[in-house]
Amino acid sequence: MEVYDRSKSATLTIVLSLFLSISCSAQYFGNSASGSSSQKEITAVLHEQIIKDALWALDQKPITVTAQSSGRSAGGKHDFFSEGDYWWPNPASADSPYIQRDGMTNPDNFVAHRLAMIRFSRIMGALSSAYKLTGDKKYMRHAIVHCRAWFLDTATRMNPNLLFAQAIKGRHTGRGIGIIDTIHFMEVVQGLMAMNGVEIYDKEAIAGIKSWFEQYLQWLTTHQYGKDEMNAANNHGTCWVMQVSCFAKFTGNKKIMDFCRDRYKNVLLPNQMAADGSFPQELRRTKPYGYSIFNLDAMATVCQILSDDKDNLWTYTTSDGRSMKKGIEFMYPFLADKSKWPFKNDVMYWDEWPVAQPALAFGAIAYSNEDWLNTWKRLKHSPTVEEVIRNLPVRNPLIWIN
Repeated sequence: MEVYDRSKSATLTIVLSLFLSISCSAQYFGNSASGSSSQKEITAVLHEQIIKDALWALDQKPITVTAQSSGRSAGGKHDFFSEGDYWWPNPASADSPYIQRDGMTNPDNFVAHRLAMIRFSRIMGALSSAYKLTGDKKYMRHAIVHCRAWFLDTATRMNPNLLFAQAIKGRHTGRGIGIIDTIHFMEVVQGLMAMNGVEIYDKEAIAGIKSWFEQYLQWLTTHQYGKDEMNAANNHGTCWVMQVSCFAKFTGNKKIMDFCRDRYKNVLLPNQMAADGSFPQELRRTKPYGYSIFNLDAMATVCQILSDDKDNLWTYTTSDGRSMKKGIEFMYPFLADKSKWPFKNDVMYWDEWPVAQPALAFGAIAYSNEDWLNTWKRLKHSPTVEEVIRNLPVRNPLIWIN
């Protein structure tokens, strides 16, 4: 996808820039009066926090996978490495392979690379959001510094694969399930697409970053780990489609985008969503509330990424009535009032959910639903709990809706 050249003067006031950012056409469904109103309200709610976060981001220096390493990794310095969250030492023998305790996070597992990636995503989301508001190129310049470190600089770049993600001591050096970790690259590329004129500013860097993601897409779609994750029957399969479609849009790969649209219509919706809009595979987990929210957000983000004038996933409905709208309608009462949740509570992080879920913001615009928007507005917009941040694929809605 090409980034349009619509540069703005850095001397524009924030007020004028805000007007411009919310007045320009967003996506096809944002042209209606109600959709435009929702976008304005979202922008107004986020404005102060965006500027605050951007000031923080401007002070941050790049930290990539080369900054820390683990002796348990089978990869090298430039390879992303993480360990399965729910795997623990066997109390019967310290030398035995790890055993699973589903839903219970082992705090001693190596997650430094994941945290660095999340930090990178937060920096890019903050900088690109601030650029959308102000047009100030200092945010663009700093964003490119971080992108160069992660994708281009030979001393610090990450290799474009996830061969060693979600490893389990004594069992696996890596697993396809670990591919879910790179959902945090989505706001990196979405931020680049949202910064109009970035290709003019640094054409060489953008070409190199796109090349990195072209290589990563090749790996995601051909390696067995990628195939395993694509075929996962729960949120992992959804997140494969979500991030692959995002990276394909960034690199202009229409073939993969079409594949992801087809998969949403013919695999994700009919196989994961029940007739009432719930996600049975998530409800049977030890954290049914958090997982249901996570999968809903991921599906909504797929619709946000892939919908266009010719193929509107927001309005797509299967022959037996399953749709994105039905999914949000099912979860909405429990997002508005968690005490109504009729299923078991999550074994961990029950109190931390919900936050300002992107499904509510995107859905409010797509379906002109004020109730959803008002609930989104009152929920927490800047979560600080690591588990919540990790499972929030979209933390900067402004770069997705304008």
